[in-house]
Amino acid sequence: MRAYRLEVNGDKIEIAAPEHWTLLEVLRYKLGLTGTKQGCDKGDCGACTVLVDGEPELACLLLPGAVEGKKILTIEGLAPAHRCRGGEGADPIQESFDEAGALQCGFCQPGVMLSARALLNREPHPSCEQIADSLSGNLCRCTGYKQIYDAVEAAADKEAELKTQGAD
Repeated sequence: MRAYRLEVNGDKIEIAAPEHWTLLEVLRYKLGLTGTKQGCDKGDCGACTVLVDGEPELACLLLPGAVEGKKILTIEGLAPAHRCRGGEGADPIQESFDEAGALQCGFCQPGVMLSARALLNREPHPSCEQIADSLSGNLCRCTGYKQIYDAVEAAADKEAELKTQGAD
């Protein structure tokens, strides 16, 4: 066992876990954050995507020691982070996925949503090509990608509208 000092969803924690465990295993089995899905366990599907210092990373390929001192955001922290930035309710990504019918079985959605959040944080008005490129590491077997891309575009529009309202 090794003790790790992590910052997950804004909370600084110290957690002990076997040295061979991945960040995914620590999140799911030590912290109970089961929104980060355990899919392929080899970096192919993107179901385990989390944000590390704002960038999408595959938790199944990361050792917890590699992210000590960095900010980790899981799907459970997405809405609270939105509210900390002054928003209300769910993150616009979450609302837009619901409204666009981009949710089916839900297995891939946490990773897709976090990849989309990273994209919108760095590019407020992404092109269809940028959306496709940013989500290329996330596989979805249920919806196809049209509703997902539509949801990301709608979230970008919502955020632009919120910024406009805040400027008044």
